[in-house]
Amino acid sequence: MKRKISEQLLQWKDRPGRKPLLICGARQVGKTYSALQFGREAYTNTVYLNFEGNPELARIFARNLEPERLIREIAAFSGQSIIPGKTLIIFDEIQASERALTSLKYFCEQTPEYDIIAAGSLLGVALNRETYSFPVGKIDMITMYPLDFEEFLWAAGEPGMSDLIRESYTKRQEFSLHDKAMDLYRLYLVIGGMPQAVQSYVSMHDFNYVVNAQKTLETAYIADMAKYATPQETTRIMAVWDSLPAQLAKDNHKFQYKVVKSGARAYQYAAPLSWLQHAGLIHKCTCVTEGRLPLTVYANHDAFKVYMTDTGLLCAKFGIPPHVVLHAPKEIYAFRGAMTENYVMQALVANGLTPYYWIPTQGQGEVDFVCQDCQGNIIPIEVKAAEHVRSRSLNDFVKRYDSPYAIRFSGRNFGWENNLFSVPLYAVFCCQL
Repeated sequence: MKRKISEQLLQWKDRPGRKPLLICGARQVGKTYSALQFGREAYTNTVYLNFEGNPELARIFARNLEPERLIREIAAFSGQSIIPGKTLIIFDEIQASERALTSLKYFCEQTPEYDIIAAGSLLGVALNRETYSFPVGKIDMITMYPLDFEEFLWAAGEPGMSDLIRESYTKRQEFSLHDKAMDLYRLYLVIGGMPQAVQSYVSMHDFNYVVNAQKTLETAYIADMAKYATPQETTRIMAVWDSLPAQLAKDNHKFQYKVVKSGARAYQYAAPLSWLQHAGLIHKCTCVTEGRLPLTVYANHDAFKVYMTDTGLLCAKFGIPPHVVLHAPKEIYAFRGAMTENYVMQALVANGLTPYYWIPTQGQGEVDFVCQDCQGNIIPIEVKAAEHVRSRSLNDFVKRYDSPYAIRFSGRNFGWENNLFSVPLYAVFCCQL
């Protein structure tokens, strides 16, 4: 599958003074596949090292972390020559080896001529533990997410569609293939962006295989919870994880601990929430009371929403049959808003933005997302699951904070009126501010 990270990897390779690269992200979002594909396309050979369950490899790093010795022994271990500039070395599942992670510091300082990419699916969880020494300032980092809608179009054999959508977004003109694009958007909602689920659909065009891939992936996530947490932590992590559909199904999507368990308190479930966030399985969207720069100053960390990292996993967890989302959306009217918000959140995060949501201090009204653009402007974003777009909150925000423009994602076609940019839901991937 064509992934946007490929361009980032090429930029890293050609960057003067580049450091070892660390690719973070949830399990099975395509980190290893992308790194190996990059090695095949940009290098003479690739040395692949997987640290999970490989004691012989771990012993190489047990003695000392002198880079030249490590390179000689890695070459012997892999049976390949390692030539600076021509060989890519991949450290996979690096969270399984504290010593390998620490070694990146010495590769950066002493032998920067070697090209090293490290990847870890539960790296955030591992780094949250005190035993790990993170090579601060000695690595470059990229976070990888599930396929966004544009990457999904590429995988589904619709590359021309994404180009046309970008053209309409740039020109702010109506898109002639709007209905077809909306159908593809709904298809993406139920399949999501996890490569295994997308590949299942592209290969078989059978939603039974898609749902099976999604369920298998969730089972793997649950196994990770048991593997990388204590029994008590695992119980609480799973309780939070299982509560997410109910959290989003409420009229007010604000995360509530009582939904996890009756009588639950923040101090009991803050760490499990953090675990899921570090594992890349959820996104937190924090409330701000003011739409002013910088937004972090006005963040109320006691009020937040939690979204899943992938809409397909969310649909599978809701237990909603794919044909209902595709052909009978009115049957899930109460959940459409939640799924749509989840989709927009994951798309904005994948674009490098940090979304908040806004509730004024007097508590009347709400704006779904608020982001800061590259000029430092605070931009309000409203999300509507269908074409009905009436809302007072967006106008109130614009008047109160004198926003230069606002964005509304909905089922409507492109449009621009009174500094309100109407963007169809299938074009969220264009919104990079």
